[in-house]
Amino acid sequence: MLGERASKKFTEHSKVFTVEGNLSSGKGKLAQQIAEKLGMKYFPEADIHYQDRISGDGKLLSEKFNGFCNLEKFYTDPKSPDGHSYRLQYWIFGNRVLQYADALEHLLSTGQGVVLERSPYSDFVFLDAMLKQGYVHKRCLDHYKEVKEISICEFLPPHLVIYVDMPVSEVQKKIQEKGKPYEKKVSPSYLQSIEDAYKRTFLPEISESSEVLQYTATAAEDVEKVIEDIEYLKFDKGPWVEQDDVSFHHLRLYVQDKSGVLDSVSIPCFIPEITIGGTEYDKIYYEYRAGHLPLPQGAPTWPAALPGNLYCKRSSLGASTSQATMLMLETSGSG
Repeated sequence: MLGERASKKFTEHSKVFTVEGNLSSGKGKLAQQIAEKLGMKYFPEADIHYQDRISGDGKLLSEKFNGFCNLEKFYTDPKSPDGHSYRLQYWIFGNRVLQYADALEHLLSTGQGVVLERSPYSDFVFLDAMLKQGYVHKRCLDHYKEVKEISICEFLPPHLVIYVDMPVSEVQKKIQEKGKPYEKKVSPSYLQSIEDAYKRTFLPEISESSEVLQYTATAAEDVEKVIEDIEYLKFDKGPWVEQDDVSFHHLRLYVQDKSGVLDSVSIPCFIPEITIGGTEYDKIYYEYRAGHLPLPQGAPTWPAALPGNLYCKRSSLGASTSQATMLMLETSGSG
């Protein structure tokens, strides 16, 4: 009934690690090194185009099919009155949820551990910083909290969180040296708010269910010492120790259903920053379908051709509004 039992494939490194830190703190390099040293799979940070890269031919689609957002606009005009900053972070959160589901599926299917650069559990530090800087409205934070609570409740948190601590002054220096032109416009106060959210909220909260290791940016360069510290951990806390093959089986079924995973990120409610009219939605959908969703011969047309969850969302929202950001995420995920 359970099919393949996940636990039979597990080794001492069949775990989920995430590496956290501020912008340009060296977390990506450390995550990759840990994965290589321990024979785990490395997942680079999920960005706006994560879904594009893992589906279809890998071609990066335009922003109208990716949440109507981009990083350049955020760094150039973070207080844009059209609500761009929340669209960006909401879209990235959806991609992080999708990536985390992919990572869990990989672990449960192969037994190979995974190392991610950031996760949906830590994503809120950016929205928290945005709110403090006046980039987003409080209604956005309220909506985000509701979505987060619903969307990751079926997941299991990381076994280990590694935090790379780099002072904001050093972060700024790194960005000025190696960052893209638009990244150099980032506000020091925004970077400080990210650090504060990590230290005051995320790390204390995640430590209740996950092991936590913290390093300065300099100490994190000694990957052998980091590996040694990992080997000393007992991993005897959090919900992972309570699981068995039955619960792993159900979790695997859940994360394999990416449409269902993303369904939890779409809460039908009116948020101006991420809502468009039904007519505009239809126009975008049909344009996407024409160029990226070739239907097989004899396939049904609208509305039967739509993914079931997408059609249900449209019906529940009514003809006047559509929560375009996550609906389009689900649509492109079906391609």
